[in-house]
Amino acid sequence: MPRSIRTASTELSSSGLLQVNVVNIQNNFPIRNARVTITYSGEPTAPLEELSTNASGQTEEVSLAAPPLEYSLRPGEGQPYSDYNIMVEAPGFRPVTVEGTEVLPDATAIQPIRMEPETDTEPVENPIVIPEHTLYGNYPPKIAENEIQPVNESGEIVLSRVVVPQTIVVHDGPPTSNAENYYVPYRDYIKNVASSEIYATWPQASITANVLAIMSFTLNRVYTEHYRNRGYDFTITSSTAFDHKWIPGRNIFESISVIVDEIFDNYLSRPGVRQPILTQYCDGRQVQCLNRGWMTQWGSCSLGERGYSPIEILRHYYGDSIYINTAEEISGIPASWPGYDLSIGSSGQKVMQLQEQLDAIATVYTAIPRVNADGVYGPATAASVREFQSIFGLPQTGVVDFATWYKISHIYVGVSGIGELYGA
Repeated sequence: MPRSIRTASTELSSSGLLQVNVVNIQNNFPIRNARVTITYSGEPTAPLEELSTNASGQTEEVSLAAPPLEYSLRPGEGQPYSDYNIMVEAPGFRPVTVEGTEVLPDATAIQPIRMEPETDTEPVENPIVIPEHTLYGNYPPKIAENEIQPVNESGEIVLSRVVVPQTIVVHDGPPTSNAENYYVPYRDYIKNVASSEIYATWPQASITANVLAIMSFTLNRVYTEHYRNRGYDFTITSSTAFDHKWIPGRNIFESISVIVDEIFDNYLSRPGVRQPILTQYCDGRQVQCLNRGWMTQWGSCSLGERGYSPIEILRHYYGDSIYINTAEEISGIPASWPGYDLSIGSSGQKVMQLQEQLDAIATVYTAIPRVNADGVYGPATAASVREFQSIFGLPQTGVVDFATWYKISHIYVGVSGIGELYGA
């Protein structure tokens, strides 16, 4: 059981789970036997947990104190999450420090760590600092835009269809600021934004509705080349005044990650409109939407608690004509999902493609059993899939559904170094 921690405003009497995932920044390979020290932000010199990563670069899930659950379900109750600091050390790598990892009650937080190999140059002390959550801190409100954006037909993207990009280029500040650009895998970007802007403790329908709004907004920026047509070299910003809050190095939450993996090719449409809808929202407490037809985040939580489905939540705010659409293409993958689940008894070319990718991943993530690419989905393939799902936070079914197929493709491209062949 986690020990109770008292802050100036509340007793952290509930608990949440935290897992730390450590990889080499150069090749995305897991780092084994990294030393992970977790401290409470209010007591940074008193270690709470000292852990070590396994062959998959992951620590065990540890239980840590968190505020009461109702704080994240009702606005204005107090800080809904607790803050922890994480120090990671591994032989041959520069240490990494994260300040402000968020742990919510009854939720699993996942803190990714990307370590740089040691070099002859002196390391620069530059910890990752996670600022306050947008529903708790003070951030600039979104500047209103039309939900249908102008399109420049001479743009770089083929505008006849909606394509899920492999990479989003994020400018970490307002458009005109001299901020750094980050190249972020699309799904990782969506998971980061959703973890920064909603709470993982919300009803699944509420999380899904917000994820759909975030993805549609993002794909609108991609489709219309909003910033590139204005002379910028990025896809989107991290400013809440212009886009969504994205935080480099922040932790994500498992419940959000699972939903994104299941629906990442979706977006929101209206009849007769080709581009994804620029679905804007406000929190509904600190910032009011002023009857502009925007979703309120706290309102979406309340509707989810009342039993509304994701599309019912979205139509409540955006109108009855909004509907969920599916992108025609997903960039950056060697082979598309066959359109049906693969399980014991399946056979053919798609099974062989799956086995080839899974076996390549198993050479890096050695906890995954190696598989023979014979095109027959037998018990050995199912066991390998099940271990993959366990490592990468998917339901451990041993069945390759949409989410598992594309997660395998995503990891395969990352560890095999072929990303540049597929539009990375």
